[in-house]
Amino acid sequence: MEILEKFKKETVLLVESFKKEIMAVRGNRPSPVLVENLKVDYFGQSLLVKQLGSISIAPPREIDISVWDKNAIPAVVKAVETAGFSANYEDKLIRIHLPPLNEERRQEMVKIVKKTGEGFRIQLRNHRDETNKEVARSFEAKELNEDQKFKLKENIQKNVDFVNQEIENILAKKIKELEEI
Repeated sequence: MEILEKFKKETVLLVESFKKEIMAVRGNRPSPVLVENLKVDYFGQSLLVKQLGSISIAPPREIDISVWDKNAIPAVVKAVETAGFSANYEDKLIRIHLPPLNEERRQEMVKIVKKTGEGFRIQLRNHRDETNKEVARSFEAKELNEDQKFKLKENIQKNVDFVNQEIENILAKKIKELEEI
């Protein structure tokens, strides 16, 4: 039943990828994920913000980046501003203040999150279909008997249902966060 194990591992990776993508959507609460993977051009190299300093949250709506090398500050500030945030800095500390989302922007973000969730559900269905084709090929090659084939397809569908519920839970949590004032 290595087909099922392979399918389960791939669905776990799909859920992790979905979580990362959803976390990158700005809600009303600040998150280091919003800035940590921004690319910074630093002395001819493309580095990530998280490689140039430590990122922390200062409630209620502020992200602080403590840059390790003072020479990197202008490059990090430029990357942050290019990403659409306004940044202030003093000494080695860069402060990013996130204004509260207005109702229109909040609804727009909810639509983006839902669309992202649907995209991942489509990936999951496509992955399920490919795995079911693999099961059918194994059956035709007489590697599986009919009972094994149906049991495997049933287990694959149970896993799909579980992952869909997990995606739904993650979506609900993110939407709730977006709707907070």
